[in-house]
Amino acid sequence: MTQIAWVVMGVSGSGKSEVGMRLAEALEASFIEGDSFHPSGNLAKMAAGIALGDDDRLGWLHVLRAEIARIWEEGKPAVLACSALKRRYRDILRAGGGEVRFVHLHGERALIARRMDARTGHFMPAALLDSQLRDLEPLQPDEAGVTLDVRDPPDKLVEQALLSLPEPGID
Repeated sequence: MTQIAWVVMGVSGSGKSEVGMRLAEALEASFIEGDSFHPSGNLAKMAAGIALGDDDRLGWLHVLRAEIARIWEEGKPAVLACSALKRRYRDILRAGGGEVRFVHLHGERALIARRMDARTGHFMPAALLDSQLRDLEPLQPDEAGVTLDVRDPPDKLVEQALLSLPEPGID
């Protein structure tokens, strides 16, 4: 059986967690909430309105990759909700074998900012949205994945993700 992980990526407020949970359910996969693996220092920085740098994210990404591997050892597919903003971050998530596919949730800044302003109890302030948009590197043609419009409801996004990507092992 091919080991598969799906990474639902995008800036904060794009719907990664909701779509990721629904995709995991559809695939009978284990869901990984990437935010729950951030070290406390990262959470404190973001809560204070300080954008994370590459060094802040490096250890976190390696922990997420290890969590994918742990789930694969159980013989299950994985779905990870993770910003994965830069190509080099996605390269870390792809490292070590198995198949990693990306679902990039993309939308207009104004819509995502409204979503961020409407949520309560989240560590990530809307003030950091612009820094995430600056860091965002779109999926490249050689990266297995699809970019979807966050104006669509979560169920439609899951359906689009499942329909748009080839069956495992098919190029």
